[in-house]
Amino acid sequence: MNTSEFSKRKDLLGEAVFKNLTVIVLAVMINFINSLLLYTFFKNPVFSQEPRYILYMHLVINDIIILSGSVLLFVFTYLIPNLNVAICCIFILILSNVFKNTPLNLAGMAIERFVAICYPLHHAQICTVPNTKILIGIIWLVGGLPGIADLFVGLALSPISYFTTSRMCFPQVFNFEYHIISYSLFNIGYMCSVWVLLFYTYFKVLFSAKAAASEPAQAQKARRTILLHGVQLLLCTLSLFTNVLDGALVTLFPYYQSVIYFCNYILTSILPRLLSPLIYGMRDQKFKKYMKRSLMCGNEKRAINPSD
Repeated sequence: MNTSEFSKRKDLLGEAVFKNLTVIVLAVMINFINSLLLYTFFKNPVFSQEPRYILYMHLVINDIIILSGSVLLFVFTYLIPNLNVAICCIFILILSNVFKNTPLNLAGMAIERFVAICYPLHHAQICTVPNTKILIGIIWLVGGLPGIADLFVGLALSPISYFTTSRMCFPQVFNFEYHIISYSLFNIGYMCSVWVLLFYTYFKVLFSAKAAASEPAQAQKARRTILLHGVQLLLCTLSLFTNVLDGALVTLFPYYQSVIYFCNYILTSILPRLLSPLIYGMRDQKFKKYMKRSLMCGNEKRAINPSD
């Protein structure tokens, strides 16, 4: 091996180590923060009686699963480039489900705020804990149906021997025209439906706040929350077009292909998972108060007023 080849391989190894360390460190940090939020939720039963906190924790759990699975597959592309197809199908089925759960969960949270502001007298009857659990079940069912349908079509059109082979693991593991078309059509229709629902709830809350003189601060907070749902949904939508974005940027900057792929991965798959604790956990004064108490443990308990 000559000097130039050795230097090139060393650079490639250094780049791979840097990317993997960056992704793993970010994932550990974000999952640690999300774990603190889960700890606060389960340690304080008061939150388990409020639908909006239940939906929020469901969103956090989804983020932890997506982030952990995504980073695992990222590392696998370097350590085990060709993964068994059967194992890859399981990974993709789970990640596809939880990924689709996120926009549906955001829609559910927006509807809960919409009912609280626009129909406050009916909020206690509509947004109950049992109804929230039913909604979470529906979210998982709706989010999982496309992946299950794709899996059955893949099983019908692929020979059994295909599942014993190894290949690079990516969402379109079945390279059939049906899967490419169904994946595109479903995602477009799916995201458009959630966007329409978010816009509807946002403007209804906006007009209700202008019409009602009572509790304008609560309505304003609900507007901001739904607007932040839209920001998070925008990043979710952006991740659906990662391949298009990658292709466009690589065409413009062909010498930075590896950097573009990595940066887009961080932007669309890692950073959106950081938004949940920042948007909801850190903005909610009640949650912040209980989280501070939970983390300080016994040191703070003597100073807490029992009537609080």
